[in-house]
Amino acid sequence: MSNEEQQIRGVRADDRTDRHDRAAARHDGRVLPDDDIRARVQQVAVRQQRFERHLARALEVDAAGLEAMDHLIATGPATPTELARRLEISTAAMTLVLNRLEAAGHVRRERHPSDGRKLVVTAAERSSDRAYDLVLPLIDGMEAIVDDLGPDERATVQAFLDRLIGVYDDAMG
Repeated sequence: MSNEEQQIRGVRADDRTDRHDRAAARHDGRVLPDDDIRARVQQVAVRQQRFERHLARALEVDAAGLEAMDHLIATGPATPTELARRLEISTAAMTLVLNRLEAAGHVRRERHPSDGRKLVVTAAERSSDRAYDLVLPLIDGMEAIVDDLGPDERATVQAFLDRLIGVYDDAMG
């Protein structure tokens, strides 16, 4: 595409270069310019994904299993249907996820206490403890960073993150 075509379509050559530079920096670890907040947000997202893969490997689960365990650990026992809704997968797919998690000793399925037709899934304590141990350094590190912020810095970071969350929500319509 020529520069003229790019301008007609609203894409400038320097936009493409900027996007390429940020993508390269995200992947190869190049030092970013001091004012490149977008690339830093991308790096946080990339590192979050890497950390989730690390956690999944350490717990020997797949991505869906990790997400199901996260939900169970964070909110407590749930029915398979509730978990399927949370993960936005079919109940049949959720059954397969739970079969793998149960075989690995990460969850238990028991009859619902008041409705014997339903099952309730609970994260195994050993797995919850292991996941917590793996996540604790990240939690402690984040808390230390937040504790070091002054009131004005805290307000600025919070406003930025609130707006960023809004951008994500808007993009998902």
